[in-house]
Amino acid sequence: MPSAVVRSMFPPPENADANGVVAISRQITCAMLADAYTHGIFPWPFAENEVVPWMCPPARGIIEVDKFHIPESLVREMKKFPFILKVDHDFNAVINACARVSRPEQEGTWITSQVIAAYNEFHRAGFAHSFETYTPDGVLAGGLYGVSVGKIFCGESMFYHISGASKFAFVKMAEMLDTMGVKIIDTQMVTGATAAFGAHEIPAEEYLKLLGRYGGGPLDFSVLRG
Repeated sequence: MPSAVVRSMFPPPENADANGVVAISRQITCAMLADAYTHGIFPWPFAENEVVPWMCPPARGIIEVDKFHIPESLVREMKKFPFILKVDHDFNAVINACARVSRPEQEGTWITSQVIAAYNEFHRAGFAHSFETYTPDGVLAGGLYGVSVGKIFCGESMFYHISGASKFAFVKMAEMLDTMGVKIIDTQMVTGATAAFGAHEIPAEEYLKLLGRYGGGPLDFSVLRG
């Protein structure tokens, strides 16, 4: 007998409005996040205690892992970095640090207290992961977090306290994801920082095709924790 089709709690991402909004909710739960990411949707709150838009934007930033590019200047710089990378050592510290980053293009942060609580649960469920940069004496210098969806890794946010720490984490993340067979890094948007590594935009429909090809359940990141 054919397996049953698992229905999504969200409308189809193809039905997103012109701004990419698929649905709006009052809450974010671990189950909602698992459903959303496996269908190409992610939450993007505007502010604390506001409704939560669930997005599938018209264009999506991606990096093909086999085309990941490290700028020559960064190659030289990384040889001088005194950093150590850890995976999932302190997810909560990373997401809270990302929430405190001041971003000139936006007021406040989309990483609300509800987002922090939900993604911590998502982390415990094996979907969300952090790549953390430490100094030799154990101080958290920077890092990033994201979500594992089969052979796609959805980058969410990054921060640094010491210059170069987030770039170090991003490069090491890409190297590790490559060893795990990940094909696509979903950057959501293309910024100057991600463009330097090869990020470019594709239409939503093309992203959803990639998700159909490479998506799936979360990969086992325990092999990276050491």
